[in-house]
Amino acid sequence: MKKNILIVDDSALMRRVLCDIINQEESFQVTDICRDGLEAYEKLKSQKYDAVLLDVNMPRMDGLELLEKLQKDRIKATVIMVSRLTTRDAEVTLLAMERGAIDFVTKPTNAIEAKGQEFKTCLLNILAAVTNTERRTQMKPKCRTGTAKSVGGRKIVAIASSTGGPKALQSVIPLLPANLNAPVVLVQHMPAGFTKTMADRLDEFSKIRVKEAEDGDVLEKGRVYIAPGGKHMEVKKCADGSHKIRLNEMPPIGGLRPCANVTYESLRDSGYDQIVCVVLTGMGADGTSGIKALAKSKPVYVISQNAQTCVVYGMPKAIAETGLVDEVVPLTEVAQTITKNVGVQ
Repeated sequence: MKKNILIVDDSALMRRVLCDIINQEESFQVTDICRDGLEAYEKLKSQKYDAVLLDVNMPRMDGLELLEKLQKDRIKATVIMVSRLTTRDAEVTLLAMERGAIDFVTKPTNAIEAKGQEFKTCLLNILAAVTNTERRTQMKPKCRTGTAKSVGGRKIVAIASSTGGPKALQSVIPLLPANLNAPVVLVQHMPAGFTKTMADRLDEFSKIRVKEAEDGDVLEKGRVYIAPGGKHMEVKKCADGSHKIRLNEMPPIGGLRPCANVTYESLRDSGYDQIVCVVLTGMGADGTSGIKALAKSKPVYVISQNAQTCVVYGMPKAIAETGLVDEVVPLTEVAQTITKNVGVQ
């Protein structure tokens, strides 16, 4: 049975492009289109859709206002924002995820991009992921037995997340203590511009300090470093024993830049005595090969988000299948599990 999609956008061109892409796929069909949030609200009051593609800027009622209305009236909807690469849209998109949207796709800047393969693939992949009714089916994780160990010395936390991650991180980072006894490096699959906005937003309402990573940053305990969109992030050990961030623009790996595997693999030569690896919601398997390689040379403690609280149970499932996972926890327990394993200063 085809999944029913609602498109909400004030641009006739964008509505047509989205309809063409979606209706060409046997798995999906656009069952309704709306020109603004007010029209969409009336539809959503009485009808159910498998997913809603929602524009940010619209007349009468914009995307953020619609989400606030749905939240207030307790109307459930699986909403994907369609956002431009502007600072303003990035800010609104992050706010939208605080108000119930689960993720976003980047809106093309022109008709050529809109009809290009890259946008089509991105759109269909995220629709497939968020409408997959079996995405939360929990496999029995191959957790390690007897591994609730305490490793002394210096520790670092390395987090990987993708689809559903921006929203999930709002339930993790603000719950970490300011005096966490480890630095945190975080790879979230997002385009350039959005990672800076997300870092600033998380920093506003977190006790721990959060920033978008810059090349040459010296890692400090009690601080979160988010990989910038469009760049891979590595951790390099310095001669004095400190560690610095190194960014590069090597080609995307599996279509991803930043790629979590790059970050995990870079930690093999670090001076940290244990790496606490955290894998959150996301499509695909980014992070798995990096953690496997890391585990051959360093003590790792792997925390995986459980299926029931994932928007997409892809990356956590992939790492669970390796047998390297030490703990599988719901999203609400990720922060306390991290803190338990690295301690406070």
